[in-house]
Amino acid sequence: MCGIVGYTGHREAYPVIIKGLKRLEYRGYDSSGVALLNNGQLKVFRKKGKVAELEESVIGKDLQSHIGIGHTRWATHGEPSDRNAHPHQSQSGELAMIHNGIIENYTQIKQELLSKGYHFKSDTDTEVLLNFIEDIKKNNDCGLEEALRIALKRVVGAYCILLISNDDPDTIIAARKGSPLVIGIGKGEHFLASDASPIIEYTKEVVYVNDYEIAIVRPDELILKNLGNEKQTPFITKLDMELAAIEKGGYDHFMLKEIHEQPEAIFDCLRGRLLTQTGQIKMAGIENNLDAFINAPRIIIVACGTSWHAGLIAEYLIEELCRIPVEVEYASEFRYRNPVIHKGDVIIAISQSGETADTLVALESAKEKGAFIFGVVNAVGSSIARLSHAGAYTHSGPEIGVASTKAFTGQLAVLTMMALKIGYAKGAIKQPRYLQLMQDLEAVPEKVREILQDTSHIQRMAAKYKDATDFLFLGRGYNFPVALEGALKLKEISYIHAEGYPAAEMKHGPIALVDEKLPVVFVATKDSYYQKIVSNVQEIRARKGKVIAVATAGDMVIPGMSDDVMFVPDADEAIAPMLSVIPLQLLSYYTGLAKGLDVDKPRNLAKSVTVE
Repeated sequence: MCGIVGYTGHREAYPVIIKGLKRLEYRGYDSSGVALLNNGQLKVFRKKGKVAELEESVIGKDLQSHIGIGHTRWATHGEPSDRNAHPHQSQSGELAMIHNGIIENYTQIKQELLSKGYHFKSDTDTEVLLNFIEDIKKNNDCGLEEALRIALKRVVGAYCILLISNDDPDTIIAARKGSPLVIGIGKGEHFLASDASPIIEYTKEVVYVNDYEIAIVRPDELILKNLGNEKQTPFITKLDMELAAIEKGGYDHFMLKEIHEQPEAIFDCLRGRLLTQTGQIKMAGIENNLDAFINAPRIIIVACGTSWHAGLIAEYLIEELCRIPVEVEYASEFRYRNPVIHKGDVIIAISQSGETADTLVALESAKEKGAFIFGVVNAVGSSIARLSHAGAYTHSGPEIGVASTKAFTGQLAVLTMMALKIGYAKGAIKQPRYLQLMQDLEAVPEKVREILQDTSHIQRMAAKYKDATDFLFLGRGYNFPVALEGALKLKEISYIHAEGYPAAEMKHGPIALVDEKLPVVFVATKDSYYQKIVSNVQEIRARKGKVIAVATAGDMVIPGMSDDVMFVPDADEAIAPMLSVIPLQLLSYYTGLAKGLDVDKPRNLAKSVTVE
């Protein structure tokens, strides 16, 4: 869950690395550091806090170097501190290393090294692995590459590692298992990073390193090998990303920018796929594997966090439109539960980053048991995309804000098209409804744009409720997962405790919390559950709860029962979640803003969860 950057080439390394760390800060911001190598001298600078604090701490220092590595940390082993920040140096001072991941058997290795006289300056598993590599190098009289290979055959866990050595002044040695690594190819230079955002300013040609591969990277050479020391052919991919996509573009925060990008992001997702004039949906990943979906005895959706909420909505969509049984699983539970999986089962993996550790492990297990794996991801070339038999990209563009917004609506757009295509091909949905839903889906970008035209009332609402200690979010049917997502967003951004519930379930416990101080958010758009949700609102009003509603434009009933209301355009209930979630994203954003919080980097959270 950390961000890593490396550079070797003709440029000054420090400016490249520090700029890259700023772009990766959404992956971890407890501490940061750089290691620079110049004339055989290794210099390491580390600082608790954000990258700006590291920058300030090195003012006046000699930073000249043409090779270096940098790191932003999300703490796993050891509290955030200067001494636990990366890069770490080996006991001899000859090696420096950064690491994203967790070494699960580090305690055993540490005890072995302690018995040999090693001393440790940090609480991290990374320093243990680094000294283990140095110990192998010293005692086996081998080079650093071979020592790393031997060490990685012994360690258990996930890792992305970058190593530099006094002995080899222009070489970075890297390795990965379970944590992402991309290498940018320039003229007489190479760039290494956790994702492409630090690289696109310099080159669009990249190589995605696979699990169990080691990369030997010099200014004019890139060698890939597996752990068996066999050379691998690098597959060069061209990035489809522009620099402007990872900059704020005049917005105060990435989160606000990404909320406002949703009309374009959803349009890009639908473009070339949703062909309403001919009544066709073009999705190669579905078309080429249509039999697998039509004949599937069941579909299992595996995801985490916001993507899990998208999966819950997909359960409603697929069961209604395709008449295929669907189960939605937390990847972190699915991977350990020893689930019953049969050949012919379809696993849909949903992940913005395509690197979510729990989801990846769950997929590997399901694939071994004969399931068909379909990935719904945003990041091109990601691990889940490569592991899947087939898939569909959301084309939402880079999402830098830690709290997911446009990725969620992009996932819903893809999942809705999938359900429509499969259901129509199977004969489970008739042509009139199929065509009507296509038209409703096509109208979503413009309707989202309409919601975003004026958000001042939501900003005032956030200021009104910012001091609340608890929120309750309620919804029914397709809007129940939207209530869950609204509660998650508010938790992430404002640190206010919030719970999401099916509205009918509130009488089975949560209603005990309701008093005049509790804001209760109803996702109450007009759908087949509308009269029931009206009754639920009355039950909250009878107990003096503060009612905030997301209602359909033109509704006269819900507004008359609410303390505050946020309107969305009318849409079919299967399409409505892509609209009803937008006001909840804005409410969370403005509440965090009103509380003076860093909405792009909420405490303790990182964008991509690449460790357990």
